[in-house]
Amino acid sequence: MNHEGRALRRIVLALVLGGVVLPILAGSLQTLRAAFGVHEALRGGGYSLAAWEKLASLPGFATSLRLTLVSGVGSSVVALVLAVGLCALVHGRMDEARSNRLLTPILAVPHAALAIGLAFLIAPAGWLARLLATLMGWQSPPLIASVNDSWGAALTGGLVVKELPFLLLVMVAALGQVPVAKHLAAGQALGYGRGAIWLKLIMPQVWPLIRLPVLVVQAYALSSVDMAIILGPSNPPTLAVAVTRWLSDPDLSMIYPASAGALLVAAIVVLGSLGWLAAERLAASLGLLWLTRGQRGGRAAAGLLRFAGGTAMAALIVGLMSLVVLVLWSFAFRWSFPAPLPASWTLQSWAAPQMGWGRAAVYSLGLGVAVTALSVALAVAWLEAEDRGGMGRAGWAQGLIYLPLLLPQIAFLYGLNLLFLRLGLSGGLVAVIWAQGLFVFPYVMIALSEPWRALDPRLIRSAASLGAGPNRRLFRIKLPALLGPVLTAAAIGFAVSIAQYLPTLFMGAGRIATLTTEAVTLSSGSDRRVIGTYAVLQAALPFAAYGLALVVPRLLYRNRRALRGGY
Repeated sequence: MNHEGRALRRIVLALVLGGVVLPILAGSLQTLRAAFGVHEALRGGGYSLAAWEKLASLPGFATSLRLTLVSGVGSSVVALVLAVGLCALVHGRMDEARSNRLLTPILAVPHAALAIGLAFLIAPAGWLARLLATLMGWQSPPLIASVNDSWGAALTGGLVVKELPFLLLVMVAALGQVPVAKHLAAGQALGYGRGAIWLKLIMPQVWPLIRLPVLVVQAYALSSVDMAIILGPSNPPTLAVAVTRWLSDPDLSMIYPASAGALLVAAIVVLGSLGWLAAERLAASLGLLWLTRGQRGGRAAAGLLRFAGGTAMAALIVGLMSLVVLVLWSFAFRWSFPAPLPASWTLQSWAAPQMGWGRAAVYSLGLGVAVTALSVALAVAWLEAEDRGGMGRAGWAQGLIYLPLLLPQIAFLYGLNLLFLRLGLSGGLVAVIWAQGLFVFPYVMIALSEPWRALDPRLIRSAASLGAGPNRRLFRIKLPALLGPVLTAAAIGFAVSIAQYLPTLFMGAGRIATLTTEAVTLSSGSDRRVIGTYAVLQAALPFAAYGLALVVPRLLYRNRRALRGGY
């Protein structure tokens, strides 16, 4: 059994290395070479720093760098503080299952769809201004740059609204491994306030469990392209958006500074992660000093947590309102300012799928199903190989899983596209499926690994004692028992696939138009009704996947209970 399991694990490891790790490393190497003046197709003059010099001299480079740092680091810190505050505020009043149901709507929505909804909400003529118009006496939209502002405030806020539910779910899961109630009771018995207990006792135990997800959130925020195009300033944009534009520039020499910019984004992500680790050590030293002083008040800490918790609830409400306004615009016919609701409704945007959204929806659905099926199969094979080989979780394996999430997409996707061009794969479905799988597989693996390892081993031992072989135990015991987690992991993978923008844009070479690529393109100046239709569809597909993940196990389990009741 161990020999068979190790052989299976070697096969799975070879697939992961060849299909995920090596493409990322090869793409990164291509970007690295171009950043220092080496590009086979352009026949550069050898290694040099000319690309970096040109990057630094490009108009708006310093502003793009500032916007990247402010929006990326700022949104990560704010989202974490708000998540801590809300968890401290509602912990003990809401279980994990209920919190999952409440957060799923925002969590399931792709980044681009939420960004479009937020733009519809906070724009000068947006829904929020329309709702406030009567109270404020506005007859025309206020002259406020609330979207695409030069400081990136809208982008920072959008990143916070999108990433907050993810951090909340991660924290809720982590809090389940910490005896919070006992800490609260013991601390209050010693005269400590609730805020001091959370900051002194609970968060030091929770932080190691959420460190990697926080780093993943910051990596995305620093390298976001789709949300930055929709909510961020356009001239100059954030560095990741600028690099994307330079890579598409007709002047092929721009590939060199673009590659240098992509490498700079990766370096910023690495430095940002090191900054979190340094802040962790500093907080540990200051926290130890705070503990030794023995102060039991903590009114300031309690007030800060209450303020953060209230702000987090407001951010979640803003996220839900962004989804509602998407639906309103997709059915609106006439909606003049300052009316709070459309004056008339229409199905015109929905009645002509042949005009564009039908084809995009088919591509999105097909790609999502294909990528998710492959990712789930690979994740199941990985976990089953661990079981058959009698091997536990390895640290290096965790690193392989998180590598695509911690490395910016812009840092290796262009280089990977060059490799695909040489292989004759670029511009086709295979290339897009492969590229999306680099990011879908890690999320599927993360979502499925804990439920899989928590399965009661007595079920497997009982089946083995009755003569069931490894394959029969997998298909007759494990997968039926883990149907809910498997479908949930598949729904998460499907949602991640729908949200992919850069992999589809680069690897599809503009030939494969999905709901995400079309929505981002249209967001720059199309009819709000059309944009709303694409964004609603983009959000509806992940919702449907999550719905199936919830409904299918209940239907099957209900039938089994009825069968047992008949006996």
